[in-house]
Amino acid sequence: MSKNNVVYVGSKPIMNYCMAVIESLRHSDSVALKARGRAISRAVDVAEVTRNRYLSGVKVESIDIMTEELDSHDGDTRNVSAITILLRNEG
Repeated sequence: MSKNNVVYVGSKPIMNYCMAVIESLRHSDSVALKARGRAISRAVDVAEVTRNRYLSGVKVESIDIMTEELDSHDGDTRNVSAITILLRNEG
């Protein structure tokens, strides 16, 4: 999966990410949504809004959940939940 086929979900409005997914799927048959921490629920919303409202032929191919270790500002490491949702255009 190239970097062009990855949408990193953060704190922007859901529609921004939906449009990025739609644009990515115009050039490829799959796109990965990646999010960490509080943005995980937003990534799920992006996948569902894109599938149900805009592109009915898009299916969730896989969902990977993981824990990533990040360095905090004080030098310690902390665990942060992360998700990758792989969407594939079948239509």
